[in-house]
Amino acid sequence: MYHGRLRISIRPYQPSDLEACRALWVELTHHHHQLYNDPTIGGDDPGSNFDRHLERVGMGRIWVAEKDKKVIGMVGLLIYAQEAEVEPMIVSRRYRRKGVGERLLRRAVAEARQLNVRYLNVRPVARNVDAMMFFFQVGFRLLGKPELFMDLEQPVG
Repeated sequence: MYHGRLRISIRPYQPSDLEACRALWVELTHHHHQLYNDPTIGGDDPGSNFDRHLERVGMGRIWVAEKDKKVIGMVGLLIYAQEAEVEPMIVSRRYRRKGVGERLLRRAVAEARQLNVRYLNVRPVARNVDAMMFFFQVGFRLLGKPELFMDLEQPVG
């Protein structure tokens, strides 16, 4: 866990953040390409997946981390009655392990508490061990439901 203090601000998403947030989404998608050795993840235009996410959740539940007027991370919150999900949670590679993710997450948790959410969950991809360790360190300790899948393009051994 990072104990220093990077000078950033956490603020609500604004329409002018669109390109920066698309770029963060693409960066995360490329990380997933590497984790799974699968360049097809996210499709031909992974940034457009942020557009679809934004349409689904709206601007009111997305916050960005900004350093020197540059967006370096974002977090979103999906609300389902008494449950909520942190989605997405993205920090640009250059700023990871510097407290940015923790500050973004604290903002999402505060919003969930204000909305009287009982359970807050995260779903990092299975091979993203760093993300799983981060979420465990900041308090996500209950296992909700494991999800298994099969790649039908690969032979079952």
